[in-house]
Amino acid sequence: MRQLIVHFTLAALITGTSPAVAADARTNTAALPRTDTNGNPLRRAPTGHISNYDEDKVGSYTLPDPLVLQNGKTVRDAKTWTSKRRPEVLKLYETEIYGRVPKHAPKVKWKVAATDTHALEGKAVSKHVVGQIGSLEGPKVNVALYLPANATARVPVILHMQFFGGAPPNANANTGASTNSSRPRFSENGPLTNILAHGYGYATFRYTEIEGDSRTNNLNLVQKLALAPGQTRPAADEWGTITAWAWGASRVLDYLETDRAVDAKRVAIMGHSRLGKTALWTGARDPRFALVFSSCSGEMGAALARRDFGETVDDMAANFPWQFAGNFQKYPAHWNDMPVDAHMLIALNAPRPVFVTGGTQDQWADPHGMFLAEVAAGPVYRLLGERDLGTVDLPPLDTALISGKLGFNYHTGGHTITPSDWEAFLNFADLHLKPRR
Repeated sequence: MRQLIVHFTLAALITGTSPAVAADARTNTAALPRTDTNGNPLRRAPTGHISNYDEDKVGSYTLPDPLVLQNGKTVRDAKTWTSKRRPEVLKLYETEIYGRVPKHAPKVKWKVAATDTHALEGKAVSKHVVGQIGSLEGPKVNVALYLPANATARVPVILHMQFFGGAPPNANANTGASTNSSRPRFSENGPLTNILAHGYGYATFRYTEIEGDSRTNNLNLVQKLALAPGQTRPAADEWGTITAWAWGASRVLDYLETDRAVDAKRVAIMGHSRLGKTALWTGARDPRFALVFSSCSGEMGAALARRDFGETVDDMAANFPWQFAGNFQKYPAHWNDMPVDAHMLIALNAPRPVFVTGGTQDQWADPHGMFLAEVAAGPVYRLLGERDLGTVDLPPLDTALISGKLGFNYHTGGHTITPSDWEAFLNFADLHLKPRR
């Protein structure tokens, strides 16, 4: 199979896995400081790999070519990508990385539990929508939906998977879901008034109302309901929690398709951190989503996994095994054996627009690696007749790239969605979600 080789002469694409770094790390058993001199977290994975933040020690790598079929033939037209190569890549992600949805996945029934036609002092119509997962005794997912008041046509919606939100203040949260009480809260809600002013609706749901997110409760909700008789855990190629959360987002879209106030063909999916990974995978799995916003998704999200910088495959497999298919455990210390990488995850969304962000104080998530993945996804977008990022050079800080179907913003700050991210994203969405005039 022909592969996309990354050379040192391409300044934007010279970084990657360094076997020497991993080998040196395995022989170093001394206690590690918690951070390096720049405040970046240092971790020693069970494989012995130690976090690297030095571009000079990243080395070189070879990316799988998204435009070469598994039989070695080159993809030269959009039809071949759509009918042959894209299904191949999707299958590889389902089998080896995130896992497939099992055939016993439960059904979800939706109802509008409450409506306020004068929300936000008359600026919005709000709805509390409840999804009953499986039987009446099963878990429920709460969706908060805000739509611009006095809209004269169906409106596009931004669907935001959240850590803490999802349910209106008086709604009963699912007691089976993780509270995440040990994690610091950050401002994850979008600028609702501004979103409405742009003409968008805004919907949120809490990801742990779909499935838990810890070693002790990750097989507690929809994954448990989907187990076949006699089965105690998902098969090696069945869903981890990232696929479960993505499945949940698709079920929310099922409801939005029934809401006469919503233009369900113009729904954007967004998430931050592990939910940024989920947003990319949601868009890849479900082409009904018109746009993807992936914030600070990092390793096994938008960042190239073969690039040895910040968090690695080794870290993810050891610390968050429940988020992935069992087959993912084949790849710690064997990154180059993975048949896919982040540029292919992004490309699965083509030709739909994808917006990615990273922060200067979040090198653990490798913002540069996320940018490089978008660059490497560009050939697929160009094959499909769309404009990519338009550059191979990392842009200046806080200077968003939004002119093509791939967007990027490198914000000053940490692991969060900043006001500049929101501003850039809404401008990006205006180019792609609003109907042509």
